[in-house]
Amino acid sequence: MDDATRTELEAAAFRRLRYHLQERTDVQNIDMMNLTGFCRNCLSRWYQEAANERGIEMDKPQAREIVYGMPYDEWQAKHQTEATADQKAAFDAAPKAH
Repeated sequence: MDDATRTELEAAAFRRLRYHLQERTDVQNIDMMNLTGFCRNCLSRWYQEAANERGIEMDKPQAREIVYGMPYDEWQAKHQTEATADQKAAFDAAPKAH
């Protein structure tokens, strides 16, 4: 497989992941962190870092809007719930990779 095709496939997979996470508003970021070690905020930070490394100015709110599909504050108000004691305990016990 050539590099251009690989990049296109990776981009398509990223778009699919982003869309999936936008649709699965029932899945909280803390649950993602507890199970996978990353969440929507991590994904948006990686996106921002990739843009900045290529000389594209992008701040955290801009990157989060790309990943969340709306301003972060709006997503929080519509979809974020208060973390339970069990979720917080699992988060505190989970290994920190970054």
